[in-house]
Amino acid sequence: MTPQPTTASLSPVLIALMKGITSRDDDAAVWQALLELQARVREYVAVLGLELIFDEAEGYAYLRQRAAAEGEPELARLVARRQLGYPVSLMLALLRKKLAEFDAGSGESRLILSAEQIADLVRLFLADTANEAKLMDRVDSDIRKIVELGFLRKLRGSEDRFEVRRILKSFVDAQWLGEFDRRLADYRAHITGASEEAAP
Repeated sequence: MTPQPTTASLSPVLIALMKGITSRDDDAAVWQALLELQARVREYVAVLGLELIFDEAEGYAYLRQRAAAEGEPELARLVARRQLGYPVSLMLALLRKKLAEFDAGSGESRLILSAEQIADLVRLFLADTANEAKLMDRVDSDIRKIVELGFLRKLRGSEDRFEVRRILKSFVDAQWLGEFDRRLADYRAHITGASEEAAP
């Protein structure tokens, strides 16, 4: 008879999920326990008004606040909502788009970009890009924020190379990306028009 998973084996999984994104690559033991205890984890977090988002194929899991059903009281939020500024939102959208292009045209599984390549993605959409040092400081700051959010991972032994994590696909879906594309096109047209007006 297979032994039942204990509370002791459930605890590390729940703690990892409560702290943020859990990835197959981050901790193989926690990931294996999550595979085995998925039903128990779902039951446990449901009591707290949370749901488990689990993508075995892409190798990530996280908790999301569950919307209250009709007639249910609204619970206090356990998962904080983060307000992202324009530069970080822009970078996330451009990284998501780059990931979609990479998946469509490459047989590789990991998208690795340098800080310079990420800067090239956003350069067109940021004002005052003539000052290269100022641009790179801003890009580095936004990259650090995105690493904290869990959408980029710094490669071991490298100061300026990052893996675009696949969980980004869950947060920035095709519909959101399409809407953002339209906004980017409007913004690009605005920037181009402003530049032409400013030209002698």
